Amino acid sequence: MKNTFKVVLIVLITIVFILVLSLVFQKDKEKKLNESEGETIVKEKNDLKQAKEFAEEMKPKVEERLHKIDIHNFIKTITFDKGVNVNPMGYIIIRGYINGNPEKYDFSASLEYRSKEVGTMTFSPELSYRFKDWDKFKDEPELKENYLKRLSEKEREQYLEDIGEK
Repeated sequence: MKNTFKVVLIVLITIVFILVLSLVFQKDKEKKLNESEGETIVKEKNDLKQAKEFAEEMKPKVEERLHKIDIHNFIKTITFDKGVNVNPMGYIIIRGYINGNPEKYDFSASLEYRSKEVGTMTFSPELSYRFKDWDKFKDEPELKENYLKRLSEKEREQYLEDIGEK
């Protein structure tokens, strides 16, 4: 009986010791967090400023990439949004639009800071179709026909004009 009492007492003392120790570490961690909060905000602002500077530097490469995939010479103007985002993976994301139409012809580009390269680019569906090389689908002409059929007559004429077929 005395042995079980000793074991229970040792276990209780150990648990209390661990709880007290964890509370002390938690308070210390909170104190450090409160003290460094200003530094964290400054660091984030500096990171965002650095991201904006890098985005400005990379805009010509994004424009070059856009013109390279624009096989129909559809692009007249490229406008970039003012904002810059940094995603959790560390990529800097910039957004923009083509020919003054942000609703229809928008794009985004991920910029890779370490390699100083333009990563993936995404396009709105309408802009994506303006870059489509229909010559690759000569064996399947119904693909282009089906796309054109879903457009109104005005949109179809505009699309054909945009890709240089009218």
